[in-house]
Amino acid sequence: MSAEDHATNVGGEQVQQDGEGRYAHGPVRRETPVAAASGELTYPDLQRLELDQLLRQLVERAQEVMATQGRLRGLLRANQLVIGDLDLPAVLRRIAEAARELVGARYAALGVIAAAGGLAEFVYTGMPEDAVERIGHLPQGKGLLGALIDDPRPIRLRRITDDDRSSGFPPGHPPMTSFLGVPIRIRDEVFGNLYLTESTKGEFSAEDEELCTAIAATAAVAIDNARLYEAARSRGEWLQASAAITRQLLSPDDAGAQRPLRLIAERSRQIADGDLVTVALPTADGRELRIEEAAGIGEPQVRGSRVPVEGSLLGRVSTTGEPVRLSQVDDEAEWRSLTAGELDVGPVIVVPLLGSRGSRGVLSAVRKRGRTGFTETDLEMAGSFANHAALATELADARAEQQRAAMLDERDRIAADLHDQVIQRLFAAGLSLQSVAMGLGKGRATDRILTTVGDLDDTIRQLRTTIYELRDLPKANPSGLRARLLDVAADAVKALGFDPAVRFDGPIDTLPPEVGEDLVSVLREALANVARHARASSVVVELASRPEQVKLTVQDDGVGFSPAARSSGLANMRRRAERHHGTFDVAPREPTGASVRWTVPLNQCAQ
Repeated sequence: MSAEDHATNVGGEQVQQDGEGRYAHGPVRRETPVAAASGELTYPDLQRLELDQLLRQLVERAQEVMATQGRLRGLLRANQLVIGDLDLPAVLRRIAEAARELVGARYAALGVIAAAGGLAEFVYTGMPEDAVERIGHLPQGKGLLGALIDDPRPIRLRRITDDDRSSGFPPGHPPMTSFLGVPIRIRDEVFGNLYLTESTKGEFSAEDEELCTAIAATAAVAIDNARLYEAARSRGEWLQASAAITRQLLSPDDAGAQRPLRLIAERSRQIADGDLVTVALPTADGRELRIEEAAGIGEPQVRGSRVPVEGSLLGRVSTTGEPVRLSQVDDEAEWRSLTAGELDVGPVIVVPLLGSRGSRGVLSAVRKRGRTGFTETDLEMAGSFANHAALATELADARAEQQRAAMLDERDRIAADLHDQVIQRLFAAGLSLQSVAMGLGKGRATDRILTTVGDLDDTIRQLRTTIYELRDLPKANPSGLRARLLDVAADAVKALGFDPAVRFDGPIDTLPPEVGEDLVSVLREALANVARHARASSVVVELASRPEQVKLTVQDDGVGFSPAARSSGLANMRRRAERHHGTFDVAPREPTGASVRWTVPLNQCAQ
């Protein structure tokens, strides 16, 4: 049997092969070529149809292979695009763009699942910006998007509206028909979901679902790498910040060493990417925490506010020394205590400032509601940074205390030299001049000598005041009686039109508190009277403190004082003196002006 017969013997029976390669049992049907008029051989139509079918199938298979190869090349390009960056926001956008291009979708988005459910981030591509503005807000993870979050398995729909889980679209949203959603898993964790809508082919195929699942697997690896890179970068920044804080606090020439809490707050906000960072320290009685420093939104309003230790998040962290990380704060009183009501609180971390003697306060970082939560790495590194900063602050305080002690010793030495040598010599010179004046008798020379003796006495009094000032330890923010009296004098400058001269003699800050309060009030009233009535061009304030009494004198060169005049202010000053068994009087001053004297015995106050 010839090859042209397309037949063979199987078990003694003839089997014939048809045009598609199939075999049929039965007698062999022979097709012989027919001679045409031209003498060429032609074949019957049956053989020609079989050959056309074979060629058509071959072309279709070739096209399918080429399409598959194109999809594979597209998947490779998409994988290369996805893994080409380590910045997490850029990686998320590249994943959405690559998936949209790969399966031929008009819109694509990637939703990051929040810790408390819903979507923490929604990265979209293909959507016009004007459409986004019309919609007004991004999806929160409800409807079909929420279904994929609750049950992380692929969803493929020809029409979105055919699914009962679809909740429709908000006003201004562009129309969408076909839908494909696949989860992005990072090991056992579902990081987010990939959403695609409006297939250019009318609907998404099973092959599109497989391709999206494949790119989601690559996306999971890229996201995991980006996370690890972000964690490593964050750790490096926290360590650099710790070193910078220590260097700045311990540098004697750095002005920032005077504001350690401000440095801690600012660096923490930069690295933690918080909208508001606060540093709170316990008050003297330990019942409250006062927010000493803040950096970020609403910092002027937050700074200085107080939070009770009992029943508050900051108080709990300060008491227990255990850091806290929250995805959101539902208690309104709690989030108001964190931000003084200036910020809608979302994710929060609170870490203690642990020093060598326990908690020195707390550091809190807050993000707006809706932002991505803080990670466990953020909490760990923020806690380490806070502890490092607390120790650096302790070292800076100890060094400053050592410097203050050395400065106080030097000031004591200078004061002793002034008292034992300079004052004694001036006093001796004054006595010698007085002896000379007594021997000369009356005359111009005697008057000049006595004037010089008076100048020496004034110089001695000023030196004694300087000695007392030298023996007082200077403070960064003076709050003693001397500073308060100087503040009163400074406040009166605007009303007076000039600076009053203020002189102190003796220790001022050691006076009894009740006497100090009345002194401040009397000086304020006396200067106000001069500004209102005296029309003076100069005022001299002298406060002399002795072991037995304290005397305040206010002298002006104005129009003088009329004994017939009555003033409630004068009555108040007299009453304050009599409260301490003291005296108060107003007398004219030569050649013009008035002199106010307020005297209180200190031994009576002690009793």
